[in-house]
Amino acid sequence: MEMNDKEKQPNLPLKGEGEAFDEIRPFADGEVKQAVESLLADRQFSRVLQGFVPWMPRWMRNGLVRLAFVGVNTPLQFQLRYMKPVAKHLLRKCCTGYTFSYSGIAPGPDRYTFISNHRDIVLDSAILSLMLYEHHFPTTCEIAIGDNLLIYPWIKTLVKLNKAFTVKRGLSPRELLKSSELMSRYMHYVIQEKHENIWIAQREGRAKDSSDQTQESLLKMFAMAGEGSIIDRLRELCIVPLSISYEYDPCDYLKAQEFQQKRDNPAFKKSKQDDLDNMKTGILGQKGRIHYEAMPCINTWLDELVELPRTEVFGELARRIDQQIHAGYQLYPGNYVAVDLLKGTSDYAGKYTEEERKNFEAYLLSRIDLVQLENKDEAFLRERILTMYANPVLNKMKTP
Repeated sequence: MEMNDKEKQPNLPLKGEGEAFDEIRPFADGEVKQAVESLLADRQFSRVLQGFVPWMPRWMRNGLVRLAFVGVNTPLQFQLRYMKPVAKHLLRKCCTGYTFSYSGIAPGPDRYTFISNHRDIVLDSAILSLMLYEHHFPTTCEIAIGDNLLIYPWIKTLVKLNKAFTVKRGLSPRELLKSSELMSRYMHYVIQEKHENIWIAQREGRAKDSSDQTQESLLKMFAMAGEGSIIDRLRELCIVPLSISYEYDPCDYLKAQEFQQKRDNPAFKKSKQDDLDNMKTGILGQKGRIHYEAMPCINTWLDELVELPRTEVFGELARRIDQQIHAGYQLYPGNYVAVDLLKGTSDYAGKYTEEERKNFEAYLLSRIDLVQLENKDEAFLRERILTMYANPVLNKMKTP
């Protein structure tokens, strides 16, 4: 299969930093073949493949995988050869339409750090990469992913093939500082020298109630590396707030279930199987309409923070990024219905029809029915799910 111009774009070798990034970076050129061999040798991955073609013997499956990787030598080529069609297939099956607005940026020589709200563990970045490709941006994006999700070796190998770099979780304060410095250096390197885009969530984990807020600690990490003042260092990353809007969240009932589990048992923690179930549900569940809104790069207003005391810069930066993400939300009838049901009002009745209200109420009941708890608190679960759908409206209404 002949590669197009994007697939031929090189993944530059690491300059200067060398082995310093090895523990967190994606695979580089020349490492793909070995990564594929490690996947094929992994028994768990073999069982995953077997689930797709149970009738095919292992030697034949492995041979076909090797054949399919002929000519794929970089993570970008892997994304375009495999992840692009997978993402398109999932969108055809699991949503009723997807749109991308990016009036504040443009395809061209600039690379961006997309900082976004977090709706799906796997698909947020995959859909962004697909949209960048479809809208003629020169490349896709490298993906920040928490190592808590890399629960099996084959998952780690697969995400590194997909241009993912690792964010370490559960560290001591001293280890966290060291890890943050390394990741900041790597992100600056990605934008300035590798000339790749980056996708990173605005906070650790998804906002279970869909009230999206940026962690100041993340923004402080951004400014650990680079040259000059804090503002100069942030400017180097070309940060773009990105709003992700789903009409329906496939994991809404799982999030509500977790809320009750933590309410009833403050020590409750999800298992590895719970994480896998969330990933599977998020990927395969119905999402309705999907919209991505890339706001203008913060460099257009970053200089306005120059005169602030150092202690106030990151708080104000987080506030403004939140405003832009909230302003970029695409709101659907169910979001407005949720506010009125939650508050017992009809303030937003003009935003939906009676049929849309009935459809959302039926949807709400169907999600509560999916919760599998012996002591299911339906009133609590209803309030939690309504809050998830109402918060985007409430937050957007606060934006200037």
